[in-house]
Amino acid sequence: MHLKSLTLRGFKSFASATTLRFEPGITCVVGPNGSGKSNVVDALSWVMGEQGAKSLRGGKMEDVIFAGTTGRAPLGRAEVSLTIDNSDGALPIDYAEVTITRTMFRNGGSEYALNGDQCRLLDIQELLSDSGIGREMHVIVGQGQLDSVLHADPSGRRAFIEEAAGVLKHRKRKEKALRKLDSMQTNLNRVADLTAEVRRQLKPLGRQARVARRAAVIQADLRDARLRLLADDLVQLRKALAEEAADERAHKERRAAVESDLAAAQRTEAELERRVAALAPRLAQAQDTWFQLSSLAERVRGTVGLAEQRERSAAGQREESASRRGRDPEELEREAARVREQEAELQEALEGAKYQLAEAAEARATLERELEEEERRLRAAARAVADRREGLARLQGQVQAARGKVASAEAEIGRLGVSRDEAAARAEAARAEYEELKERVGATEDGEAGDGGVLEAAEEEAREALAAAEEELSAVREESAAAERERAGLTARHEALAQGLRRKDGAAALAGAAADGGLAGVLGPAAELLSVEPGFEAAVAAALGAAADAVAVADVAAAAAALRHLREGDIGRAALLVGGAGAGEEQVGAVPAGARSAAEVVRAPGALAGAVRRLLGRVAVVGTLDEAAALVGERPELAAVTRDGDVLGAAFAHGGAGGGESLLEVQAAVDEAAARLEAVEERCERLTERLAAAKQARSEAAGHADEVAAARRRAEKERSRAAGELGRLGGQARAAEGEAERLASSVDRAQQARAEAAEALEVLTARLEAAEEEPGEEEPDSSYRDRLAADGANARQTEMEARLSVRTHEERVRGLSGRADGLDRAARAEREARARAEALRRRLERESAVAGAVRAGAANLLLFVEASLGRAEAERDAAQRGRAELDGLLREAREAGRSLAGELEKLTDTVHRGEVLGAEKRLKIEALEGRTLEEFGIEPSGLVEEYGPEQPVPPSPPAEGEERSEDPEAPENRPRPFVRAEQEKRLRAAEKAYAQLGKVNPLALEEFAALEERHKFLTEQLEDLKKTRRDLLTVIAEVDERVEQVFTSAYEDTAREFEGVFSRLFPGGEGRLVLTDPSDMLTTGVEVEARPPGKKVKRLSLLSGGERSLTAVALLVSIFKARPSPFYVMDEVEAALDETNLRRLISIMEELRDSSQLIVITHQKLTMESADALYGVTMKGDGISEVISQRLRDGDRETARVG
Repeated sequence: MHLKSLTLRGFKSFASATTLRFEPGITCVVGPNGSGKSNVVDALSWVMGEQGAKSLRGGKMEDVIFAGTTGRAPLGRAEVSLTIDNSDGALPIDYAEVTITRTMFRNGGSEYALNGDQCRLLDIQELLSDSGIGREMHVIVGQGQLDSVLHADPSGRRAFIEEAAGVLKHRKRKEKALRKLDSMQTNLNRVADLTAEVRRQLKPLGRQARVARRAAVIQADLRDARLRLLADDLVQLRKALAEEAADERAHKERRAAVESDLAAAQRTEAELERRVAALAPRLAQAQDTWFQLSSLAERVRGTVGLAEQRERSAAGQREESASRRGRDPEELEREAARVREQEAELQEALEGAKYQLAEAAEARATLERELEEEERRLRAAARAVADRREGLARLQGQVQAARGKVASAEAEIGRLGVSRDEAAARAEAARAEYEELKERVGATEDGEAGDGGVLEAAEEEAREALAAAEEELSAVREESAAAERERAGLTARHEALAQGLRRKDGAAALAGAAADGGLAGVLGPAAELLSVEPGFEAAVAAALGAAADAVAVADVAAAAAALRHLREGDIGRAALLVGGAGAGEEQVGAVPAGARSAAEVVRAPGALAGAVRRLLGRVAVVGTLDEAAALVGERPELAAVTRDGDVLGAAFAHGGAGGGESLLEVQAAVDEAAARLEAVEERCERLTERLAAAKQARSEAAGHADEVAAARRRAEKERSRAAGELGRLGGQARAAEGEAERLASSVDRAQQARAEAAEALEVLTARLEAAEEEPGEEEPDSSYRDRLAADGANARQTEMEARLSVRTHEERVRGLSGRADGLDRAARAEREARARAEALRRRLERESAVAGAVRAGAANLLLFVEASLGRAEAERDAAQRGRAELDGLLREAREAGRSLAGELEKLTDTVHRGEVLGAEKRLKIEALEGRTLEEFGIEPSGLVEEYGPEQPVPPSPPAEGEERSEDPEAPENRPRPFVRAEQEKRLRAAEKAYAQLGKVNPLALEEFAALEERHKFLTEQLEDLKKTRRDLLTVIAEVDERVEQVFTSAYEDTAREFEGVFSRLFPGGEGRLVLTDPSDMLTTGVEVEARPPGKKVKRLSLLSGGERSLTAVALLVSIFKARPSPFYVMDEVEAALDETNLRRLISIMEELRDSSQLIVITHQKLTMESADALYGVTMKGDGISEVISQRLRDGDRETARVG
């Protein structure tokens, strides 16, 4: 397989139709910069399916269309056609030639064609992928491609190898399977939901088939069990409450005792801390004295030791000076004279050895020159003999090759003839079968046309119904969600506002005392009892002042009792609104127009009405502060309050911004939130009913749509099968006919090739016979050369011995040289050393006497210091023992205090928890009593008397289908004692039985049968989907296994080739590929290690620009050699290489030529010289590219203009 031709029409700078015809081998495209050479590469990428505009060096895909010049209008479309020779069948298509055409219109439309037939981009990509040309176009190495290789991460390098190995089609198959799996999961979930919904509907329909005969009996049994459990709960809560009260009293008594013990322990701890603080200065003084004396003693001991060391050192140096004496100076001078005589004798022997060495070297050089001349003569004779033998061998090889070509051509003619006959027979059979099936399909389609229209109309109607149901369901869901959000917000607001009404001051204590019955006359918070017209809350709260947050009491006596309760209990302060005030307060005239009396906007219960009128009788409500000022100026006896809460009077005013809300305002907000919450809850209930109805309607519509769609798919599947069979048979017929034509042409070409091979064989045979008849040359004689070599070896041995003698005499001379002078210097040095030793002896005697005197004085001082140190140590030990005793007592006191504090904290927590639990149990008892009265209408006392744990339990009614004896004395008919577990079980059984009862439906049997049939259908569909899902998972696993196998093989081959290619491009260097994670071949990346000769670096980033480019070329070439592709396109990949590296790359390219077709865009002359054909691209002043071709074959050059 190879590229035959490329035709460009309106593509970039190729405005006119231009055709480039390619042959196997290396084709170079040359031309000046900007002439359009790289547009040829872009055209190849584009026609083979490239979709990235940036990869084509453009901003958008329409940039590939000729944009026009000053002398030529822009074109409306670009078209590129690529013809591929497929005679070897590399492409999986039954054509010897395949032409791929791609057309792009300026309006954005595009078309693809295979041999003139319209097709999809996917068809072209899959066709090329099967021949080793991936979607990423690794066979096209364009400008910047080397840079992308250099900057690629390990996963990017893996992608290059995968594409060359054909892995991408497997990954695409896996991605397609994963997309199907995701889509199928949605259908699976939908069918599963439908199946579950139908299954849930089956159970209630089955229960409706049974009548509700036992409803009244079960209800009575259910009520009895509930009442007995409620009575037992009430008895147990009362008993637990009494026990907890007793425990709480005991804990409070123990807490008082622990508090007393803790106070005593704290006093003891304080006293011990005072005594420790008083002892601290004495201990510090004793420690300081001991430290100072210890330091002084150490210094005195050091002085004594130093003096003793000085005495010993002086004595030792005197002895050493006396014992160290050298040789006699006169003896050294006599030995120096003897050494000078020996040195003169050795110098004479050295001169004689040097003369012998010069003679031996001259004899050796003469023999080597004669030997070199004889060897040149022998090599020239041997080369002449070898050239004749090589020529004969070459001619013999050419003759054998020609004979093989003749035999191969004859065999190919026979094989192609048989294949041509078989293809013609297959074409005739396929065409007959195609015509027969076409007649049957035509008759069938006429009958199914009517049914197909009905099914399509029914499916469209079902889809519209389903869409409407889903739209209604979505709308109801959104409305329900909005209502739920609103309800949650209102609930939170209501709870937050209600939390603000809870008091924690004296008012709360008064409310609690009134609730417990310990304080009479307390009516409750005034904010709860007063009602204010909307919009006037802030004004009334400001006018009432502290009374707005007050607690209402019935009369003055109740107010006094409340205040007394607060003071005696020391539980805070509270404002009181005193009721019972009469209506005899001073009457004021009507308020001015535009204002309202504050008392008119407040409604109060009868007990508080007089108090409210007394507080608000002289207050008027106005709109603004200006109105308030005018009213007070006109009526100074009145106070004016605005709706914003600003109060203005003749003698006092208050207001402004930033004040908090009063309880009166908060209570109004709580009431408003409660009303809105109630309305929203009603709306939520209505929406819940609508949501259930919408879900049911959607479920029914979906089921009907599925049934209609399944029927239509079955019909379409049958038609598609017939159409596919027709297409297959037609394709077989066309393929067989095309194959027969191709084989006929191949037979003709093979016969022509056989004739050419036979003619060449005759010529080569004649040349071989003539060469063999020519006389040959004899082998040259080498005996004289061997004698010269032996004489040369002897001469070199003689020279070596003479050189060794010279070196020996030189070493002996150097050994004696300077020895006599050294002996003279040693004699002078010995005389000077003896004089210095005498002076040193006298100085050491003086230093020894001084050191002895210092040692005696320091020893006397040390005795005095050690006595003082003993006394200081005793004082320090006594102080430390006293401090340790106090520290022990203090630790015991603190430990006792911590223990008591911990116990007190636990007791306090226990008492608090007991109080909380008691309050909770009281609330539970109240709730339980209220529930009993509300749900069953039974007083708490009657509940315990009638249904308490001491009362016997009557027998339960028989279960459905159960036979029971009528004897009242039978065990199952006698009353039983109360056992809570049995009653709970009885309650659950009754609730379950009652829940299973439903309304009697006379159509239940028919509805159940229809629903069961639908459930069976959905279950089969669900199982089919699950089976398909399992098949897809199996496909994914198989693809992963195949990808791993293919990539592993491709990587190993590429790594092996990379080492060889790298060593050729970098002689003496080392390069290899390394996996980032060899344990996971599915995801591992590929790293490149490159070490050029003479360097120790391996990272690409540390190499020079040329070395990095050459390394990238080595990686690409390794991939090409490991997984060859039919052709490769290279756009100026060698631009950065010098001549040496370029020659190495060209040698590798010539090897690639044997297996692949190479198209190279280049400026390099060396690359052009290696080409089999040249295309020159030029651009004149009109901005349009033109092409000139030149073929180079067997030394002949053929030039033509391409157009």
